[in-house]
Amino acid sequence: MFVVELQFECFDNTTLSQVDTAINSLMDTLRYNGQVLGREFPVVIDDGIFRVRVVCPEKESLHSRYNSPQVNQCYEQLTRACLLTPKIKILGVDLNSDSVAESFSPSWQVLYTTYVHSCSPLRSGDTLLPIPLYQTGATTDDDYKAIIKWQTEWQAFDEIQMAIKSPTAVSMALAEIGDVDSELFVRGRGLCRHIETITEVPTYYYQYRVGGESKAAELARRCPSCGGEWRVPEALHGLFHFKCDRCRIVSNMSWNFQ
Repeated sequence: MFVVELQFECFDNTTLSQVDTAINSLMDTLRYNGQVLGREFPVVIDDGIFRVRVVCPEKESLHSRYNSPQVNQCYEQLTRACLLTPKIKILGVDLNSDSVAESFSPSWQVLYTTYVHSCSPLRSGDTLLPIPLYQTGATTDDDYKAIIKWQTEWQAFDEIQMAIKSPTAVSMALAEIGDVDSELFVRGRGLCRHIETITEVPTYYYQYRVGGESKAAELARRCPSCGGEWRVPEALHGLFHFKCDRCRIVSNMSWNFQ
């Protein structure tokens, strides 16, 4: 991942309100297109220039060839706020982020995230490294908003079950990220099917697993969708102990027994 600075200069008189709206609209669309990561984009003014620092998956993430129609429209709308097209300055590698996958066409891939990750939720099944969404072509309504929205919700539920002490809240959160019939689970698997159709790469959905009766019972667990055998001989990436090729689901052995 790379830290990049966008520098916006005015070509005529404008207002802070117009500038704020134009820049934040652009940042939102870049986020929903997978070209920038995270959810907060502070805007600062320095000697008449507005600056925004972001994290991008690749050095060329902000190249126009990756723009969605929505991103291009926001670039055009900068003119209404009397702003020039931003200058882009690559500041360097983000030492706190993972590198992107070397191949954007792995043998398989998985929709996987946690509340501490801000990278793309689509991971290479070969390396578990993130694949930039704009590299997949698997857009929904011309950008990747549905996938980013799914990721935001999954992370919110994950943070609840990790950080909140309320049993009711934790139970609700675990149901959403672990039950195959939950709204979030069903929507996520739908996204996986869409991504697989476009990329022609088998795309799996991650089922979070916690609780259970015993380690032996966990190891004997069957696929929650078809009931078939799905335990793998050795945990994939030290994380996925189960993988159903029929249902396109992977899962961990309950964290209670690891």
